[in-house]
Amino acid sequence: MGLFIKKPFAALQAEANESGAKTLKRVLGPWSLVALGVGVIIGAGLFSITGTVAAGYTGPAITLSFAIAAIGCCFAGLCYAEFASMIPVAGSAYTYSYATMGELVAWIIGWDLVLEYTVAATTVSISWSRYLVVFLEGVGINLPHALTACPWDGGIINIPAALIVVLMSIFLIRGTGGSSIFNGFIVFLKVTVILIFVVLGWKYINAENYVPYIPANTGTLGEFGFSGVLRGAAIVFFAFLGFDAVSTAAQETKNPKRDMPIGILMSLLICTILYMVFAHVMTGVAHYTDFAGQQGIAPVAVAIDHMGHADAAGVIHPDYPWLNRAIVLTILFGYCSVIMVTLLGQSRVFLSMSRDGLLPPFFSKIHEKYRTPAHSNLLFMVVVGLLAALIPARVAGEMTSIGTLFAFTLVCAAVLIVRKSMPDVHRAFKTPFVPAVPILGILTCLGMMLFLPADTWIRLVLWMLIGLDVYACYGVKHSKLEHDVPRRRGATALNMIGIALSVLSVITGLWHQQTVGWEEDKTLLIISFVFAFSHCAFYMVRIWKQTSEKKR
Repeated sequence: MGLFIKKPFAALQAEANESGAKTLKRVLGPWSLVALGVGVIIGAGLFSITGTVAAGYTGPAITLSFAIAAIGCCFAGLCYAEFASMIPVAGSAYTYSYATMGELVAWIIGWDLVLEYTVAATTVSISWSRYLVVFLEGVGINLPHALTACPWDGGIINIPAALIVVLMSIFLIRGTGGSSIFNGFIVFLKVTVILIFVVLGWKYINAENYVPYIPANTGTLGEFGFSGVLRGAAIVFFAFLGFDAVSTAAQETKNPKRDMPIGILMSLLICTILYMVFAHVMTGVAHYTDFAGQQGIAPVAVAIDHMGHADAAGVIHPDYPWLNRAIVLTILFGYCSVIMVTLLGQSRVFLSMSRDGLLPPFFSKIHEKYRTPAHSNLLFMVVVGLLAALIPARVAGEMTSIGTLFAFTLVCAAVLIVRKSMPDVHRAFKTPFVPAVPILGILTCLGMMLFLPADTWIRLVLWMLIGLDVYACYGVKHSKLEHDVPRRRGATALNMIGIALSVLSVITGLWHQQTVGWEEDKTLLIISFVFAFSHCAFYMVRIWKQTSEKKR
């Protein structure tokens, strides 16, 4: 089978049934999984980029963006639920792809998942840091801007963002059971905060803030109008990352075949309702233009400042000044669970890839005392900590969206394949209305990917090229399924994918430059061209060597 070899279902079942000191500890039940999903979903989309999306793309129609994103998530969630009940193994979409579409596709989706969770944790860590600044300013403590913002935001380094990543990583290393209890407590606080905000804010809604509900398009695709609503949906899509993260905890679940679908679908339903109600109140209390320039760091704080009455000079005095501080403090705790769960999902995907031989075995070692993948946790503690300290939130947020959409697309496609290739395998949950649901999921996700900014596509293509390099130089040679095969079949497909991505790098670079203007900064264009030509040469040389070997 070569690079398209599929992981046998019997091997997956054996892996799912492993036990002992060198395996992950099964401590999670159905409600722990729901809390896990709600814990990561509520926070990233609601508190970090909601204001930016409303101010720059959708206006009050951000509620429609959440609804559209939820529909796409519903299709993908149903597909995830079937796989989670059928293949209860850590690794999420990576593992599902390995069983249905082969190793090369699995590597691509696994590498994409690493990107997805990395930038998700980075986005929320940056937002946590900025909410910390808001909270401390409220009690008279002013942190130096240079130490709480990245160079692109006028600072030097974002120290609080890096520190929270370190703290949550330590929690994870010490055990999933304790982390789950902590997450459950935080979820209770976050849901309470949202309900308080909605109940108190409802009476301050000004109907004029909803007019026009969908602001007229500025003449640029994706800036207001219905295209803006679609772009908004694509950007906030990463807010629904939670049910994806639930599937990575399959091997730490007591009864995964029953409990995984419950955790995935219930967390999605609960959070969709809360998202739409929250966004409706937020854009009703404050005009969407009031969130401009905030970069999504504190939309809740802005809205609460408008929950009051104006004096003779027209200055609004908040009726609940205590609420602002209390909510911001609770959000700080709430963000901790988001960061923790995304870091958990990230390390479990890396663990699965390492166990399959596609990454060094160092990352699949389980800590003897805590029974967690401590080495993977430490790696991502360093990587995410550095990213959170040095890059802006907007870039990371949009990168998460495209990574999530790509992962969901492949999972939906995998359901179509697995219904044909494994029709007799027992499923505790079956995706309804196949093939309609998977096809709609694919179309929805691909459609929203097209509405993401061009620079987001550039970064995805560059990341995929880096991942293909790692696979070509390491994974191909060390795969456990064909470890002793000197020349694996499928190398031509690998090389052609590398060339295709190189061409796509040029296309996306030109697209981005055309979008921003040819007189603007050309750094991304230059980087995309350098990557394109260097990788095109690399894979052309591989093809030449392959052809020469065949002639001998």
